[in-house]
Amino acid sequence: MTTLALGPSWLDPDYLIGTFGLIGVLVIVFAESGLLIGFFLPGDSLLFTTGLLVTTGKLDDLPLWGVCTLIVIAAVVGDQVGYLFGRKVGPALFKRPDSRLFKQENVEKAHVFFEKYGPKSLVLARFVPIVRTFTPIIAGVSRMNYRSFITYNIIGGVLWGAGVTLLGAGLGKIDFVHQHIEKILILIVLLSVLPIVIEVLRARSKGKKEAVAREVPGAGPDDGPAPAQRGRHAKR
Repeated sequence: MTTLALGPSWLDPDYLIGTFGLIGVLVIVFAESGLLIGFFLPGDSLLFTTGLLVTTGKLDDLPLWGVCTLIVIAAVVGDQVGYLFGRKVGPALFKRPDSRLFKQENVEKAHVFFEKYGPKSLVLARFVPIVRTFTPIIAGVSRMNYRSFITYNIIGGVLWGAGVTLLGAGLGKIDFVHQHIEKILILIVLLSVLPIVIEVLRARSKGKKEAVAREVPGAGPDDGPAPAQRGRHAKR
């Protein structure tokens, strides 16, 4: 496998797995699932590469089912930590100042996502980078029912953690995948960030419309005569 030519080498899934092994994969999955500093980590491409390496015999720590089980546990526990952190911090999270590793806009995006999809956002957010890190925290801030949280947390952890890993394992048996592995990994990364790009473009478009509305308050020139004028015309 070649080095993924997208971003720094320490974010390359092949490099991370080759350097830290399965333990490194589990730590990254845990961090990305519930720690504020984990939003930039390559979760999707990492899981896909892990499944591919297991099925090709290049990651011999455990059989595939064992690897999937540990990844799911790491994902579920990560969300659990995020939820408890959110409950403890509460609304103060929305007042936290920006820093190099924390952006208030990421919290707002996760909040909007959670408000839009409710409890099932814990499942959907697993497949959306950045949002999957902050959604369990927002669930804690909102004091989501704990039993519902656990249920959707486990469902999301299984579908994402085991699902993406098994996808990599299944495709890893295809020769075409081996021949174009770098391009496929880049495609996975691009697809995983596509929802974020769409959201950014939407936000910019909405911001421009609001700016125009503020610059031109009230009715436009084509909205017809004022009410008093209409009254005079009616009397005639």
